[in-house]
Amino acid sequence: MRKVFSIAIILVMILGGACETEPIIFTGPYFVRFTETSLSLKESFSKPVLIEVHQAGEALEEDLIITYKVSGNARAGVDYVIEGEVGRVTIKKGEYAGTISVSLINNANNIIRSQDLILTLESSSSSERKIGQGKSNIGSSFTLTIIDDCILGGTYIGQHSSVDQTGITITSSDCETYTLSNWNINLFNTDTPMDLLFIDNGDNTLTIPEQEEENIVDEFATIEGTGVVDPLTRVIIMTITLVDFNEQPQITITYLPD
Repeated sequence: MRKVFSIAIILVMILGGACETEPIIFTGPYFVRFTETSLSLKESFSKPVLIEVHQAGEALEEDLIITYKVSGNARAGVDYVIEGEVGRVTIKKGEYAGTISVSLINNANNIIRSQDLILTLESSSSSERKIGQGKSNIGSSFTLTIIDDCILGGTYIGQHSSVDQTGITITSSDCETYTLSNWNINLFNTDTPMDLLFIDNGDNTLTIPEQEEENIVDEFATIEGTGVVDPLTRVIIMTITLVDFNEQPQITITYLPD
């Protein structure tokens, strides 16, 4: 029994030693790459798109200049604008990342398709920083897919009774019937968002078909209305009728593209 027990202990020690792994230590080469490799956004996205390029390794004591080329079927000045010097991004001394700022142009024309803006890193000013990570040069290219939006799609600021509300969205899948994310601006004693369905008539007028607002009690829930659109500024003015209220009051709300 002792002999069997000793053999078992030896086997456990051998197998235990076989399971040990040596720590993987990064030994280089150091590199620069896009932090992410792709992103998709609707053209109505109004904020600058910040595309990050970062370096692996200690921060340098001088600026790291990285060049890149631009390709793809997205059109500069039509679909997007790259802010600053095109084809060059800087990681400032002592820092680990730099950004390329891209602004999308909302040229909505009710044709739903997409375009790609492709950025490809080409060189760095430091011989200690190669382009891309590993043998496959991971992260050396970034693709921004710009998705066309409907004419009235996007983010809006709603105005009613001297109150402004930001973050209101208008979306559509067919560029005819739209959903507005919240029309309840300083109207009811609740902050609950209230969706609104409306139809673009194609002549700068809108129709709000009769619909039930689920966040209002049933006896007061029916609403309908009309609207107009300024084709140049895309400012929308809606007149909503509270059908079930006495005398059917009308509420006028203005929506400005944000």
